[in-house]
Amino acid sequence: MIHCPSDAIRRWCVRAGDNRTGELFSYVDLEARARRGHPLRAIRTIVNEAPAVLERQFAALYSPIGRPSIPPEKLRVSLLPAFHSIRSARLLMERLRYDPLFRWFAELASTTPASDHSVFSRNRDRLLDGDIAAKLWAAVRALPR
Repeated sequence: MIHCPSDAIRRWCVRAGDNRTGELFSYVDLEARARRGHPLRAIRTIVNEAPAVLERQFAALYSPIGRPSIPPEKLRVSLLPAFHSIRSARLLMERLRYDPLFRWFAELASTTPASDHSVFSRNRDRLLDGDIAAKLWAAVRALPR
């Protein structure tokens, strides 16, 4: 029962129901989830410009046939653990499943499933082993401030 201060007010107090609905569709634009001055906005802009410089190197890492992999541009989420103290790829992918800000940064639609942590880790490690990550970081640093 809700506590109302007096009998005169009590008759106006109505307990609201706890109506829980599982929304089937979400029409919230992810762009609206990151406030205008959020630091990730500037970071995403910079990180999105750099892969264009390395298009040929990225293309060489992937086979023209087979299952589609995570595009290297989507691996920008590898930066999020440094900014948000996330300890593992498993926790990062979990956070990517439910955090709209992370989904916005990764440019994933709200209906697109997040990758499995093992797939994400393999792709990230392949980029790190192929020295493309160092080239990508150098391209980011070379961009005009």
